[in-house]
Amino acid sequence: MVVRDWMTEKPETIRPTDVLALAQEKMAKGGFRRLPVVDDSGHLIGIITDRDLREHKGFLPTTRVTAAIVENPVTVSPDDTIEAAAHLMLERKIGGLPVVASDGQLVGIITETDLLSGFVQRRYPRK
Repeated sequence: MVVRDWMTEKPETIRPTDVLALAQEKMAKGGFRRLPVVDDSGHLIGIITDRDLREHKGFLPTTRVTAAIVENPVTVSPDDTIEAAAHLMLERKIGGLPVVASDGQLVGIITETDLLSGFVQRRYPRK
């Protein structure tokens, strides 16, 4: 199995010029803990997590995403195996990986939840 089969396509994103309050709002509304940061053409430039937001508590409405961004995050390709993605998450102690095409375009995200859901689906297929 490959990442493309288990990833979340077209994930919610944020721009580097947006403020952290918008990132917090998007995360709360969507129920997720991380947002890929993309430029105007959809190229991945970083990632921001709920942990990053906590470090700027009290300044979210006035602080730009660039103040908290993790640049050059660990990524996977849509053609990488799910085992390779799981290994990276365990090795780096991270809960999600942006999925990036060879041209740098963000095409998805794969998280611990996606992996667990995929494993369960393989074991207990829906009827």
